[in-house]
Amino acid sequence: MCGIFGYVTNKEEALGPILINAAERLTYRGYDSVGAATINNGKIDLRKDVGKVDSVAAKYNIAEMRGQRGITQLRWATFGEPSQVNSQPHLDSNGDMVGAHNGNVVNNVELRLEFMAEGMTVRSQNDGETCVHAVERYISRGYEFIDAIRLAYGDLEGDYAFVIGRANDDKLYAFKKGSGMVIGIGDGFTCLSSDLPSILPLTREVIRPQDGEIVTLWADRVEVRSVKDGKIIQRMSETVTESMDAVQKGGYPHFMLKEIHEQAQVARELIHLLDGSPDVQPLVEKMKNARHLYLIGCGTSYHAAAVGSVYIAQLAGLTAIPVLAPQFIAQYAPAVGYEDVGIFVSQSGETKDVLNALEAAEKRGMACFGLANVVGSTLTKATSFCLPLCCGYEISVPATKTFTNQVVTFLYLAYRLAGPSTAFPPSPRASPGVFPPSAQDERLIVSLI
Repeated sequence: MCGIFGYVTNKEEALGPILINAAERLTYRGYDSVGAATINNGKIDLRKDVGKVDSVAAKYNIAEMRGQRGITQLRWATFGEPSQVNSQPHLDSNGDMVGAHNGNVVNNVELRLEFMAEGMTVRSQNDGETCVHAVERYISRGYEFIDAIRLAYGDLEGDYAFVIGRANDDKLYAFKKGSGMVIGIGDGFTCLSSDLPSILPLTREVIRPQDGEIVTLWADRVEVRSVKDGKIIQRMSETVTESMDAVQKGGYPHFMLKEIHEQAQVARELIHLLDGSPDVQPLVEKMKNARHLYLIGCGTSYHAAAVGSVYIAQLAGLTAIPVLAPQFIAQYAPAVGYEDVGIFVSQSGETKDVLNALEAAEKRGMACFGLANVVGSTLTKATSFCLPLCCGYEISVPATKTFTNQVVTFLYLAYRLAGPSTAFPPSPRASPGVFPPSAQDERLIVSLI
């Protein structure tokens, strides 16, 4: 999920309060870390850490930050646990550029290895830094900035929106591929954001970029270009008339309905992430060779596990036992061992009954893996590895996006367990013996749920 905000003005001013206010309005998109960067007279001031907006802003005195351009980011961790080094924004190798993203770059691991082999300074595991280095790669080869972005766009796989700036420049640049981004045009400034709520207190004149477009922001104008050929695209601005309350709910009468309508998008993002995850195939092999396979959860997570057991049986011909976490300790824990595999499911990663079941299973030597929405939670740290749900913050109490993505994950794993002999052809990107769903499969998965 995550949230980004960028601001460009024609004079040095106090950007800290603007960035803090924008970050507070984007908190629902990510709350495990926050950071801000300002660019002033050829220098980049970067301050970031794990924590909520108010605590990080107070700790690093973000309110005092000044400049002509500024970027802030709220992170919901997927690649790399919540930490200061994984927090965004990120610098390039020499500290001449700074950028931040929202979304997921699914070939992050491969690109990081390439960048390190090319001699770049890679400081984190985060795919936001990968976006910065993707542009740096082509700048260092002598390309102009727009062309460097066009080439970087082709290297970055997944769904994301990204903003970047240079120390000795008067602009910010942004581009999007599958994730949200809105541009605001005000009196003497321009801005961009993942979502409208952080823009509307500043201006109601907006432009909505489409996928495959690059936006250049000066203080007094905005230019939109095509990634494909670099040509300028004429895009008229529009005036937003909805109230702030309506905008925060995406035009829906309440958050639950909004989150219901977000299910298809987060499911697509999850499938892309699973497709590029190096953790999936080892998990599939463990599941395939397990003496007994258990899917352990509580409440909604248990119901997702029950659905998952059906998918695994019908598609892969394997038995997966769904278990309510409180029952696992008495019913199964005394009999499990090294040949058994458990997948522990929790939206928050902090469900006490699930953690208790995990502790009991680990004492018996069972191979334990996780499925959670909050990266950095207890479950993600206690298991061998934990697949993220990539849902972002779920405001409504009844589970919507999180349940959907739990089910999608189990269906995806069931297909991978079944192998390429199932009804659907392998994706063109698949390696021999690996079966990630194709675009057609993604539509099927979303329709099944």
